[in-house]
Amino acid sequence: MPPFSTMVRGWRRHCFPSRLSLTLPCRQRTGQDSHIREEVQVEVFINELNGIIWSKGLIYLCLGAGLFYSIQTRFVQVRQVREMLRLLFKRKDTDSGISSFQALAVSLSGRVGVGNIAGVAAAIGFGGPGAVFWMWVVAFLGASTGYAESTLGQLYKVEEDGQYRGGSAYFFERCLGWRWLGIAFAISSVIACGIFLPGVQANAVGNAVTQVFGNGNMVDTVLGQVGTHKLIGLGAILALLAVIIFGGIKRIAQFTEYVVPFMAFGYILLALVVVGINIEKLPGVFSLIFSDAFTAQAGFGAAIGWGVKRGVYSNEAGQGTGTHAAAAAETEHPAQQGLVQAFSIYVDTLLVCTATALMILITNQYNVQGTLPDGQFIVQNLPASTEIGSAAFTQMALQSAFGGFGPMFVGVALFFFAFTTIIAYYYIAETNIAYLNRFFKRGVPLVMVKLVIMAMVTYGTINSAGYIWNLGDIGVGIMAWINIIGILIIFFMAKPTMLCLRDYEAQLKAGGPITFDPIKLGIKNASFWEKRAAAAKK
Repeated sequence: MPPFSTMVRGWRRHCFPSRLSLTLPCRQRTGQDSHIREEVQVEVFINELNGIIWSKGLIYLCLGAGLFYSIQTRFVQVRQVREMLRLLFKRKDTDSGISSFQALAVSLSGRVGVGNIAGVAAAIGFGGPGAVFWMWVVAFLGASTGYAESTLGQLYKVEEDGQYRGGSAYFFERCLGWRWLGIAFAISSVIACGIFLPGVQANAVGNAVTQVFGNGNMVDTVLGQVGTHKLIGLGAILALLAVIIFGGIKRIAQFTEYVVPFMAFGYILLALVVVGINIEKLPGVFSLIFSDAFTAQAGFGAAIGWGVKRGVYSNEAGQGTGTHAAAAAETEHPAQQGLVQAFSIYVDTLLVCTATALMILITNQYNVQGTLPDGQFIVQNLPASTEIGSAAFTQMALQSAFGGFGPMFVGVALFFFAFTTIIAYYYIAETNIAYLNRFFKRGVPLVMVKLVIMAMVTYGTINSAGYIWNLGDIGVGIMAWINIIGILIIFFMAKPTMLCLRDYEAQLKAGGPITFDPIKLGIKNASFWEKRAAAAKK
């Protein structure tokens, strides 16, 4: 069996065709000059760098960190599920902070995206049905990592310009005293979430508009021919996006508070209908998932690799993205927001991703492609031309149950999933620009971040994503490496997440009231909470 990195490169060639495969035939016909050759070399370099960053090392690091924190917290993701649910419905917010439920919605808007539809299809198409089991495993373990990083985000937050800000960059500096690590994380976040990834998500939004309404008349633009329906959709997207992001975190939270539950639970409800129609097949589907996870049908390594990679990519546990929304919440104790964000990982993977997987598997609308160079199918239920890694499996699953309504619903779901993810990316980029601006005399105005995001959305909506996916992957992968290693170092140097958890559970056991004093626990540089505790004593 080829190594996992080889499988990753194979998957990228299938899901995101590089210009290498598109330009070489043209170059042979037209004899174009060295410009194309240089472009190909850049493409090859990006692909190779991506393969290194998203190697087995990162996969094992994500799983290992999840297992480590699960053991250290005595599986807090299981013991405190009831408390997670209770905290979700606390509506307390202030002029500076948002409620726990709003923080959950903002976080979910980033976690629940195109990957929940296309990413699950890729996991099944290249890893087999058993990949779904490993997605569940990484969600279960990742919930503990999510608790740790989000507790840190809340613990070391600051109040700036009338709102709470925080995240991995902030707690690397304030807890470890390593400003350079905070800057490195902030830069990688801005590159990934502010420049590359919004264009990719916007591309899915543009395609969703075309899928629902068609192309319309084709018109010439500076970026090539574009359908009028897509241009009208772009105008609506930019107008709505501007209203939301220029309104700050409060408006982002208010928007996601209503849209995210609607889109997530609407999608799950439709999946339940598909499962209900085929209910007699459900035991066989679960049997297939569990048996294939440990057999060679799709390759044991492929099932693990694709399940973990797609799981990590979808729920973002350990990547540091959820820490920003966690820091924006108004809460009584840092551990509370850690528990809420741990639950968001369950919602993303155990609910939304599982909904996609069950629809695909219960209707048999999938292929499983082998990892060998000949690319033969291990399982083939659909035409060989069906694109693995796109929304095609999900569309066909819904079409088999609802006819023409199925693909249309997937288009609408893609629109909402991708649009809310763009909003979350903006907030992450803005927060990290605000962090970086503190160290430069002439910082980047936040309005520039908004304009750049809108420009990338424009480009991504009406143009092909190209290898921007791979560039975005590199940025996100670097974020994950920095964040996971950083939170593990923090554990061994200070253990603030464990101190917070023990303190919170002790107060719960005593019946409250819930308070937090970092100085009493020996936690340093949590200035926001130090001031709050001092004010409460007066």
